[in-house]
Amino acid sequence: MKRLPLQPRAHLADRIADTALGVLATLHALVAASLLFVLLSLSPASAAEPPACTGKNLLPDLQASDPAAYAKLVGEAKTATNGEGIFWKIEKPGTSPSYLLGTMHVTDPRVVAMPDAAQAAYEEAQTVVVESDEIADVRKASATILTRPDLTMFTDGRTIPGLLGEKDAAILAEGLKARGLSLTAVARMKPWMIMSFVALPACEMARKQAGLAFLDQKLAQDALADGKTLKGLETMIEQISALDGLPLEPQLAGLLQVVQLGDGVKDVIETMSQLYLSGQTGMIMPLMRMPPPGVESDDNAYADFEQRIIIDRNHRMAERAAPILAEGNVFIAVGALHLPGKEGVVELLRAQGFTLTPVR
Repeated sequence: MKRLPLQPRAHLADRIADTALGVLATLHALVAASLLFVLLSLSPASAAEPPACTGKNLLPDLQASDPAAYAKLVGEAKTATNGEGIFWKIEKPGTSPSYLLGTMHVTDPRVVAMPDAAQAAYEEAQTVVVESDEIADVRKASATILTRPDLTMFTDGRTIPGLLGEKDAAILAEGLKARGLSLTAVARMKPWMIMSFVALPACEMARKQAGLAFLDQKLAQDALADGKTLKGLETMIEQISALDGLPLEPQLAGLLQVVQLGDGVKDVIETMSQLYLSGQTGMIMPLMRMPPPGVESDDNAYADFEQRIIIDRNHRMAERAAPILAEGNVFIAVGALHLPGKEGVVELLRAQGFTLTPVR
């Protein structure tokens, strides 16, 4: 079976052992999985105290081991349109100011806390907008997902082991076993669905089991509790369809990469978190495009991911946000990767006549 890997797996184990770049190259597989992080919050809370995450930022290692690659990364980040800042003020003559916050779909308390200015803007807002307002009610979200089994499961007799072949299926089975999962139990799940269960570190999974909400979910739930109007820019079915629409072969390759990362997943998440907390959203996309040394970049797989998961959804969210923003006094929260770029939400809202200014 011909595959279009995100990073050729023959090199993966060596790259993970030898350089941080191999781990960072798996970023876009993890980002795709985190889009539906809500799927990981559909289980009962545990009374256990959730553990702290102990991942490390991989960028210093990259800078030391490959200064040229690091310099190239920094250079690309500097040229990214609206690549700095996660919090933006939105203005238009005749309406009260609104605000846009880029988020990460994680329960990390550093992320959930939000900047002080964002917290103040949320408290003043009459309307709160998130990617999907269905995340406020986990039972409803779960029921919605179950209405479209064709998006989460193979319904035509195909299985993950059959698609992978014996060797790769054994690699996946071992990786899943290390995470307490059985390949047999998930054999008919779509690759992106399995990815949503394995692409986060154990500490993040434990916080989910303890009932902690990720930032977007907390904002949605708080909005309802505080008597604010809650609206969504997408449906969960639209979000799931975007993931399911990715070509199958890169999904399978990405799934194998992630299970082989093992504990390296927590370092990838920490690297992304520190970039997010420092407002360097423009650096994440170049990281996702960067292959390990000596490995050819799979531009086709990345371009398809960027188009379906980022750009297409940017346009949809910006178009649906505009009439809500016209009412004024709105607080919008969407994934931070949707903010930068010439077709990012910030620039698309500007094209609709809004003035957007970063809030430092």
